[in-house]
Amino acid sequence: MFFFGIEHEVAFLNRDGKFADFSCTKFADFNQIVEQLPIYPQDYPQLRVGDAGIKKKRWYIEGFERFADSEEVIDCVAKGIEIRTTIHSTIQGAVNELTESFILLRQVAANFGFSPVLVSFNPDHRVFEPQPPLNEFELKQLQAYPDEQTANIYMVSYGPDLNISVADLPIERVIDIGKKLTYYSPYIVPFSYSSPFYDGKIWQGLSVRTFIRTGRRPATLVFVAQKEQLIKSVPSLTKVARIPAEVGRIEFKACDSCDDFAIYAGLLALLKGLALDQTLPGRSTVPDAELHQISAKSGFDNEEIFTNATKLLQAAEIALADDPDIKFLTPLKTILTHRKTKSHQLIEVFERVGSIEQTLKQTYQIL
Repeated sequence: MFFFGIEHEVAFLNRDGKFADFSCTKFADFNQIVEQLPIYPQDYPQLRVGDAGIKKKRWYIEGFERFADSEEVIDCVAKGIEIRTTIHSTIQGAVNELTESFILLRQVAANFGFSPVLVSFNPDHRVFEPQPPLNEFELKQLQAYPDEQTANIYMVSYGPDLNISVADLPIERVIDIGKKLTYYSPYIVPFSYSSPFYDGKIWQGLSVRTFIRTGRRPATLVFVAQKEQLIKSVPSLTKVARIPAEVGRIEFKACDSCDDFAIYAGLLALLKGLALDQTLPGRSTVPDAELHQISAKSGFDNEEIFTNATKLLQAAEIALADDPDIKFLTPLKTILTHRKTKSHQLIEVFERVGSIEQTLKQTYQIL
């Protein structure tokens, strides 16, 4: 029995048509949107609220929490709004909920002059530098958690967590699947590429997010029940679950964001097929940064990336066999056949309209 969930980060343009990031947007600007969105009591305890109390709903502000000289959160530098689904027993259920939540978010955000746009890397700013500089307490906190030292990356990058778990699977097997997905990540992520803009210009590749992020941030994260089950690595492959519902969850974190949620359905079906597959031998505790960078530059135009992505799709199809979820792989097959990603479309629009902002306004049109 498989279970699925999706976490999707949404970026916005403000009423002036400017990209709404930490340089011009406050926590309160996004919070007024979240406050108008509903809360579903039945979602809990499967959704984590967190210590700061920011994650109270299916929608919450994604950002960088600032602390006083104690555990007290005094601010959150806003990056965007994340949508998370509850846990579903079907891929379609997770995609349907994400779609409904996105449409509602877009409607409410419009009341405050914000419109969602597809972005996987901040088109204006290369890095995030906390202002004021981190205090002593914050520096100690970051030193205790190596993955948190990459805030300068995650505050300028946007992407989904594609969550999959299998009921009653031994944790050793779950970790093995996590290693497998980490190894094959460079061939999975091109299906999602959507970050061809960098520092106000066209970047020389298809996914600047992948190029900069991978190797420093996890491709896959596996949630375990006990500290003794952790595997030491930087970036982390394993993490102790914060709530019981997280135990055994595999989060695939390496993809760019998609504005066609059918691609998420396809990627979840691919992950499911790869979890079922017994033939592919590759395993890795940490992602191959160099191979991800090759993938980020060329995508499926690189023959090694194309060939291995084809093998992965074939292995997933064979493993899924007569599973109805096999139909979700169709959009991925189309992308692979044409070797064209969302980044190619964005570049074409940009070359026509000459503006990143005007290009971004044409995203999310099918939702």
